[in-house]
Amino acid sequence: MAHNRSHAGALREPDLPPYQVVLAETDWGSLQTAFGSGEDLPKILTRLLEPDPKVQVTTLWELGELVSHQNSIYEATAPAVMYVAGILTHPAAMTRRPYRDRPILATLLGWLAFTVHDASDEIVARNEEYFPGFLARDTIVADFRDRRPMLYRAVAPFLHDSHEDVREAAAIAALLLAEHPALTGHRAHLAVHARRILDTSTNDPNRRVAWRALEAWGHHPPGPEPLSEEGQDRGPHSGGRGDLEPPF
Repeated sequence: MAHNRSHAGALREPDLPPYQVVLAETDWGSLQTAFGSGEDLPKILTRLLEPDPKVQVTTLWELGELVSHQNSIYEATAPAVMYVAGILTHPAAMTRRPYRDRPILATLLGWLAFTVHDASDEIVARNEEYFPGFLARDTIVADFRDRRPMLYRAVAPFLHDSHEDVREAAAIAALLLAEHPALTGHRAHLAVHARRILDTSTNDPNRRVAWRALEAWGHHPPGPEPLSEEGQDRGPHSGGRGDLEPPF
């Protein structure tokens, strides 16, 4: 994947296509979801722009069932994720969830992190053990993982958001995306965010992502691995996407 150069000559992550372009130029009907073709995805994705938190959260749940059912990556997963990443700066992302007192932006970022985790190094390594060739060149999962630098560029601006929930969700997504070799240069400053999550977060699945990132990058995380005795399937916001449950 080609990278753009900034005015200083340094490599930067490729730009994410505008969400309108992703929606219009993707042949959704030809793409597989967990339950058939993706022909209904355009109208589902468009509903995310409605300024009603109940509609937005319900739509995210429906979208997850189609493109990440049973923690799997489908043909429609990558463009759907690109669309969601593309609307992070849309005014609809500023809708607040009244019963949770947080912007929908935090929920969108959490959804992205949950989906990216399904193609993380940990999950891929485990699948390769049982299904050799799972990550072979030109597979659906390999294509999805190739898009991580582009997704990182969309997520990174929210690492310093004024809302704590947004910052944490952005950090978890960024930590998972930064497993891509092209994003190695970001790991030192992401380690700061990982330590902050370990120090302040009460979300154990998120703390586990932060702990494992620090360990993988040689930063010696403190204490034992969170949730290490409860199995290895715990990704961010695990346990049935609890963030998408009512109240909205």
